[in-house]
Amino acid sequence: MRVAVIGAGPSGLATLKYLQTAHRFLETDQIEAVLFEAEDAIGGTFAHRTYEDAELVSSKQLTTFSDFRPRKDDPDFLSTARYVEYLNDYCDHFGLRPHIKLSSPVVSVRRSPAGGHIVSYKPTDNEVLEYSCDAIASFHSADFKSKSQFSTDKTVLILGSGETGMDLGYMAVNSPTKRVLLSHRDGFLCAPKRVPDPVILPILGNKPDPNHLNVPVDSSSASLFDTAYVHRRLRDHMLLWEYYDFFIKSTLWLVGGSKYGLAQHVGGISEGRYHASKIFFNKSNKAMPYISAPYRDHAESCLTQRIRSSLIQVPIADTNGRRIDLAPWPERIDSKGVVHFRDNGRKEYGRLRNETIKPDIVIFATGYRQTFPFFNMNAKDETDTDGNEYDYPTPGEVDVRDIWHSSDPTVGYIGFVRPSFGAIPPLAEMQAQLWILNLISPHQLAGKLNSADEPQYRLLVPETARIHYGVDHESYAYQLAVDMNSAPSFTDVIKAGWAYPATMKGKDGREMKTGGWYRLPLVWALGANFNAKFRLRGPWAWDGASEVLVDELWDTIERRGGFFGHVTLSGVPMLVFGTISLVLWLIDPLLKLFEARKTMVVSGVRKKTQ
Repeated sequence: MRVAVIGAGPSGLATLKYLQTAHRFLETDQIEAVLFEAEDAIGGTFAHRTYEDAELVSSKQLTTFSDFRPRKDDPDFLSTARYVEYLNDYCDHFGLRPHIKLSSPVVSVRRSPAGGHIVSYKPTDNEVLEYSCDAIASFHSADFKSKSQFSTDKTVLILGSGETGMDLGYMAVNSPTKRVLLSHRDGFLCAPKRVPDPVILPILGNKPDPNHLNVPVDSSSASLFDTAYVHRRLRDHMLLWEYYDFFIKSTLWLVGGSKYGLAQHVGGISEGRYHASKIFFNKSNKAMPYISAPYRDHAESCLTQRIRSSLIQVPIADTNGRRIDLAPWPERIDSKGVVHFRDNGRKEYGRLRNETIKPDIVIFATGYRQTFPFFNMNAKDETDTDGNEYDYPTPGEVDVRDIWHSSDPTVGYIGFVRPSFGAIPPLAEMQAQLWILNLISPHQLAGKLNSADEPQYRLLVPETARIHYGVDHESYAYQLAVDMNSAPSFTDVIKAGWAYPATMKGKDGREMKTGGWYRLPLVWALGANFNAKFRLRGPWAWDGASEVLVDELWDTIERRGGFFGHVTLSGVPMLVFGTISLVLWLIDPLLKLFEARKTMVVSGVRKKTQ
């Protein structure tokens, strides 16, 4: 089999690696895979469309691939430069470079009349070449690179309140700019990257510990009874979403005084859209103290807030008098360069409506649009000799786990989902595993990939939303694992824990107890859905998975704070949802009997009326 991979970002590299190693895991011959990359280096957006001091908003524990882990001395959140270095190391470790064609943009992809696909690509200063293959995998801003582009004493307007917009706002306000404004359309939720570590009883003079770094939020949720061993009726019910919506809003208010974001006193998402099941969390939070600064004193002046903040409060960074002015979305910029903002009925408009604002620099941080100019999208009416259409589906048209279309599993879109809280690279790794397994060895799937399992992991975004491919990271990863029969059971992890060596030699040569017998089950139950969990068993089982869980990922359990880490993030939801699932399993036979009788009664009524 020959497979073409388009794009050398994390998704493309992971797919190439699994294609190159598939013969070691699956019943198949060596696959011939070639990756085409338009740029002269690997890394995708992280290498070619990033900016100074950029940092990942997802943790190293979650983001890095299951079988190639970060260095022990890496910080929880890698810089983009370090992440690109990691991706290069990944290529070298798995010997991927001979299979990568750099500076080779794909010009077109079309179906071959004889079956398969023909990829046309153009190496630098060469004529267009063609590569015939059996399958295709495709993957996924800016001119801004450095703070020096802000210049000195300039008014900067940033359009967009996503993570890039927030990053740029923070960089601008910490540069010698005159003024910084950030425009939003309908609000945002500024979420913490780490589990909140509030100061208890600050009224008594208690201070935060500057040396304590709490565990990243995306590595802190318990999977037991949330995705693992959750009853299907509960899994498909809104109760899970309602609990997490209440938990998020109440926790944000408790530790920071606002349910709209961490210490966020302006720019909240509108009430009709503000629900955990509908939104993407903005984890770039360094700019938030500067945005809230003009509103904080008024917001915290009421008696309730004064009492709350005297009992519990997250530390708020000192802005040294600097601020970022939040603004509505512009209606227009007139011929004199003056910005006219629309009246959004919010307090930020009231602060700016009588001002004349003439920005010197306008930066668009408005996201991106998915386009695939190389695919033959213009042959809607053309068919081959068997009557099959030549055109290719778009990511929005795929209907099997958001990866491929049921009519053509040979075309896979890897990395084209967006988690509300989590990371794309680990999901892309899971997608690559499932796509390749279905392509090469479909009999090893757990069963038919039922579309009825998909609503439970999708975000419930409104029809008017710009992004319709949002997923819940934990639920989506677990579903892909279930599809591949890779989700370990309780007995699987107990056996793996007992089989793990009781002692290992440390760096100093001395024998050390590993604690694998209890660490592995606890990481499985209390930890997030790290991809290494799903390498314990199944078609992609890997011998090193247990060590990753027992050694590196045990740290995510050990570092959690007492109340907020173990009780609120693990204990309470496990108790609530575990109890509900247990009750549902006990009464499920009765519920099924009742539903069957109800169906029979309805059917009988219909027959009588006909």
